[in-house]
Amino acid sequence: MKEMSLSLKNKILQSFIFSEEEKSILDEILSCELNYSRIGKIVSLIIDMKLDKSSCLAFLVYQYYKVKNNEGEELSKKLSPEEQEMFMDFKTIKDINRLTKSEEIEDIKRMFIVMSRDLRIVIIKLFGIYYDISILNNPLTEEQKLFVKQVKDIHVPLSERLGLDKLKQNLYDNVIRLEHPEEYTRLKRTIESEQEENSKQLELTKSKIQKILDEMNIKGEILSRIKHISSIFNKLHNKNLTLDQIYDILAMRVIVNSIEECYAVLGRIHGIYKPMIGRVKDYIANPKPNGYQSLHTTIIVENQHPLEVQIRTVEMNREAEYGVYSHWLYKEKKSKQDAFDQKMTWFRQTIDNAKNMSNEDFIETLKSDLYEGLLLVQTPMGKVLEFPAGSTIIDFAYAIHSDIGNRCVGAKINGQLKPFTTTLHNGDIVEIITNPHSKGPSRDWLKFVKTASARSKIKAFFKNELKDENVKLGKSMFTQAMIDRGFSSAQLFTTEILEQIFKKYNLESLEELFASIGSGSLTAAQVLSRFITFYNNENKQLPKLDNVVHLKRNKEGVLVDGDSGMMVRFARCCSPIEGDDIIGYISRGRGVTIHRTNCPNLAYLEKERLIDAQWQLKENASFTANIKVVAVKSDNNIGRLTNLITGLKINIRGFDAKDTGDNFLCTLVVDVKNKAELESAINAIRNMKNVTNVYRSER
Repeated sequence: MKEMSLSLKNKILQSFIFSEEEKSILDEILSCELNYSRIGKIVSLIIDMKLDKSSCLAFLVYQYYKVKNNEGEELSKKLSPEEQEMFMDFKTIKDINRLTKSEEIEDIKRMFIVMSRDLRIVIIKLFGIYYDISILNNPLTEEQKLFVKQVKDIHVPLSERLGLDKLKQNLYDNVIRLEHPEEYTRLKRTIESEQEENSKQLELTKSKIQKILDEMNIKGEILSRIKHISSIFNKLHNKNLTLDQIYDILAMRVIVNSIEECYAVLGRIHGIYKPMIGRVKDYIANPKPNGYQSLHTTIIVENQHPLEVQIRTVEMNREAEYGVYSHWLYKEKKSKQDAFDQKMTWFRQTIDNAKNMSNEDFIETLKSDLYEGLLLVQTPMGKVLEFPAGSTIIDFAYAIHSDIGNRCVGAKINGQLKPFTTTLHNGDIVEIITNPHSKGPSRDWLKFVKTASARSKIKAFFKNELKDENVKLGKSMFTQAMIDRGFSSAQLFTTEILEQIFKKYNLESLEELFASIGSGSLTAAQVLSRFITFYNNENKQLPKLDNVVHLKRNKEGVLVDGDSGMMVRFARCCSPIEGDDIIGYISRGRGVTIHRTNCPNLAYLEKERLIDAQWQLKENASFTANIKVVAVKSDNNIGRLTNLITGLKINIRGFDAKDTGDNFLCTLVVDVKNKAELESAINAIRNMKNVTNVYRSER
């Protein structure tokens, strides 16, 4: 452990210039028992991606905080204001990616909010996800399968959208390795069997291109690579190709200083190698929709196999390597910052949309948007906007402003009048025609729009502008549907059911629910089915003779605002135990929920509903707590650990152990009397042979 800590410290100090105070912070962090395997990998990626010292330091302090809690909070106060803000952002998005479905979506929402403030935080989160998936091995648990699917559906396309191609490929390689192990192994063996021949060919071609650069007196860099397995897998499946039909398994990149040099080098390469017909592509004159620029040609080399050559400038390569972050990384002039802002438009729109969408709608829209092709469209003034393929004039109008969309009656595309349902194409110049006397959008527009932003703004119009009408219409529609199914409002509109409905649809009242039905945001049948499901669930738990839930007085040993007679329950997100500093949150129809005062979820609760709470010591009270243990893999780890806990007279309620190759990972769920007993158990485990890390966790 000390060797790993020292090695990491040396690597950091070789990469960044630290002040003496910053070195003392680093020493304090690295004196702690941390997961150095994971942290070391992420720090290496931070350095490789050229993120700055502040990113590295804030990340390390957050890792220290996860183990030390209050001491970590105190240490964070020694950081610069920028680093303190980054530290708080790290706390906002959870570090654990194996969450319940609801928590997973909330975590992704928080990730997008943080992304709008500081892209570095999300890039580092993606590094952590890469490490987490890279250490998984088959067979997978159901929990791990869900995590791999989340990576495939969200984090792979998100990395691509950010322009982080190398990270995207590494993530996707691991997805293929875990979801299609047999084909992955077969492709890997095929590539490895040809590795010697391929390496010799790459060296030969590299030497010939270097000779061209020398003869032309061009200073450049030549890089070579063998295509990622995930890219080969995609081409085999998506384009129904055979391995022999994939022409870019081998590739070479030539990086020069100017566009003129790009074309000159291309011509000279074609002078010594024969290009394949149809495989010469000019993405400099005609960039891809995401802004990617490069010259591509596929040549037939000495071993009679195809080899792709990409030729680009230093700036083009930087954009391809670092994506949207490159503009931040190199602190470019204002014009370049405008380009960065354009690329970030989609993320900001996603954040705005998330506020007005249910979790299910948000995640499905996000997946759809991430996988859609992109197109770039201009205003008459030359402002470039980015849209998913299939977007219409209506999407364009709402992207400019809600009022423009609401008053849109048509548009000119490239100077010609077009109806507002017309689909846009890459490079179109669009001028929106508005009418100040327009009555607003039609509900039919929802059938034509492609972007979540336009859809949410149209729904907002009906919700806000026609609210009274929508409430009456929605109430009538729901009442009729309810009567048709044989239910009454007395049965369905209980406090418990309404609380679940409001949470499900992110609403605050019945009026909002009826307005959503009336505006078409929700259907009466859809909402009624959910009501009936909750009603049936509640009925299974209710007494036979009546429909009243009798609340018992508080027997949990907690005083809420000085009163021990209130019903309380303990939050599962932070699992408070006697000895923790606590606070209460008044829940609708569910009494008071007790949280630890340092629970990160408090940031998302309504402040006015927080209430003082403190422990009222009681005999024979017990609390549930989670202990995470990391140990070097060895025989009988489980036996020694369980014997130790039972020897301390502590009851084990749950146990989950995983073998990750070199390490043994274990989660213990135990019953303890108080925080002191829990800390005693943690200290005892820490002194066990082979244990490298142990700490209390929220889950």
